[in-house]
Amino acid sequence: MLRAVITLAALLLSLQTLIAADKPNVLFIMADDFRAELASYGSVAKTPHLDRLARRSLQFDRAYCQQALCNPSRSSMLTGKRPDTLQLWHNGSHFRDQNPGVVTMPQWFMQHGYQTRCVGKIFHNWHTAAKGDRRSWSADEFLHYANHADDTPRVDGPLPPDHAQAPKCECRDVTDNAYYDGRVAEEAIRVLNEIKPQPFFLAVGFWKPHAPFNAPKKYWDIYDRAKLPPFNPARPDGAPELAFHDGREIRGIPPNQVTFTAAHAAEIRHGYFANISYLDAQLGRVLDALDASGQAQNTVIVFVGDHGYHLGEHSLWAKTSNFELDARVPLFVHKPGMQTGGQRTASLTELLDLYPTLTSLCGLPTPSGLEGTNLTPLLANSQQQLKPSAATQHPRPAYFDREPSKTPTAMGYSIRMDRVRYTEWRDWKTGAVVARELYDHAHDTAEMQNVIDRPELAQHQAKAVRLLKATYPTLK
Repeated sequence: MLRAVITLAALLLSLQTLIAADKPNVLFIMADDFRAELASYGSVAKTPHLDRLARRSLQFDRAYCQQALCNPSRSSMLTGKRPDTLQLWHNGSHFRDQNPGVVTMPQWFMQHGYQTRCVGKIFHNWHTAAKGDRRSWSADEFLHYANHADDTPRVDGPLPPDHAQAPKCECRDVTDNAYYDGRVAEEAIRVLNEIKPQPFFLAVGFWKPHAPFNAPKKYWDIYDRAKLPPFNPARPDGAPELAFHDGREIRGIPPNQVTFTAAHAAEIRHGYFANISYLDAQLGRVLDALDASGQAQNTVIVFVGDHGYHLGEHSLWAKTSNFELDARVPLFVHKPGMQTGGQRTASLTELLDLYPTLTSLCGLPTPSGLEGTNLTPLLANSQQQLKPSAATQHPRPAYFDREPSKTPTAMGYSIRMDRVRYTEWRDWKTGAVVARELYDHAHDTAEMQNVIDRPELAQHQAKAVRLLKATYPTLK
């Protein structure tokens, strides 16, 4: 009986492999805390390798995360379900705690004959008991469960001096492999060459440009700090207090928070740009390896960030807001032979759209219950609009799982439409709307003035309210 079961399992595995044999591979590359406009082709950030990927990809100029925090964003994207559906809004719970049977994107590919591998930070589970999500992968994960603060340099011999002075910054003349992302790139190349004879879904999760800002010195040297673009620290006129947070990820936890000097702020921004270029160099190593592997002509490539980032704008540091700078993410999709390589699309897009998109691109069935939209029509015609809005949300306090009550006091629900961003802040217990925001991107792309209830925007606001309630049907 046992032999028959084993034989049947082997036959099923062989059948799955045969079915997948003519399917394209997937190289799924993630960045952490990468604000979208700095990933755009031709931005002030020095990203030659992302630029070359852009020249053969469709760049999504209006792609949005579902929550600007690592765990909720990544869990939503990789399960195809919104944070409210997952009941996951912080970093302290594994997505399977409330959803034990959910099938993730890589898990679905594995079930359909793909070799699925994880190198680096893909799921974010640092604060959880479960270390990663082993059932999503065909083999053990690599450097997937770690703390950003522990990304200290590994060197042979004496440690070179640190030329940085600002908090969260480090500038040492070390090799790329001294830090996490260099080792992620090296392992990704090794795994790629190991699995390339069979259909694969290779997820490569880079840890940058997330703090600490500790790229090797040569990446700091790319930039002249005095020539980096200025940032406006002013808060938007008329914005409610709930829209903001204390920036504790960078500034520390009250009452021991750091108030940055102008020199410190400038150095932190410089370090962020250096981290971007360090990340880009590791991306280049992986893309070179794909080209050398002979698999590039049969591989779909995705490059995506988990959420955006503030560098002092709106008085904010890091993420956890519903503003455009946090909600908007970089997204590039390449498919061999696509019609739209090198083009850009303004079609509104959400990260949870990637699950049904990749199953479609690879000719797999799409599982039921996904909440995203298949984006493949845009790869044929980038000028289409596939959906009327994109949604982002965030609770207050931003890190409520570390507060004494362990429950939020409010949730902000935000809808980005073609012209406006509309946000409602709702009391957690009663659901009552306690504050609202409206930003008119036709005249205010930086979101510096809350124009809620302006008569000339009444139609846009009313439509946004309808779309918000349609996106989150439990809202009254």
